[in-house]
Amino acid sequence: MEPRIAKIFDAYPEKATFVLMQCRQAVFDIAQEYELGAVEETLKWGEPSYFVKGGSAVRMNWKPNQPDCCFVFFHCQTKLVSTFREVYGDLFEYQGKRAIALRLDAPIPLDQLKHCLSLAMRYHSIKHLPLLGC
Repeated sequence: MEPRIAKIFDAYPEKATFVLMQCRQAVFDIAQEYELGAVEETLKWGEPSYFVKGGSAVRMNWKPNQPDCCFVFFHCQTKLVSTFREVYGDLFEYQGKRAIALRLDAPIPLDQLKHCLSLAMRYHSIKHLPLLGC
């Protein structure tokens, strides 16, 4: 992990770091499982951002003004979050058309989150399918 990104993770509270590191690992696991190629890990708007060729970027963050949640952000002009709502209903908390909020005091539905991340990471090859192929 690049030092600038590690510094961001190190600044989070311990619970937030644990949750977001699980999300980060899921991104790399999905890239390998689906043979999506290298994951580009950068900072966008001061937040860790992940991108693979043919996918839609995913960002993640914890914010001090909303200390009970971590957020996984998706491009708001895609069908991603609306598809997650359709498929998973109230399993997740959503922030408009742009994010899944993960409560720090609740278990992470990791399998379902990995599915959501995989849809984002394969977005351009599945965006034409109803419910992104779900």
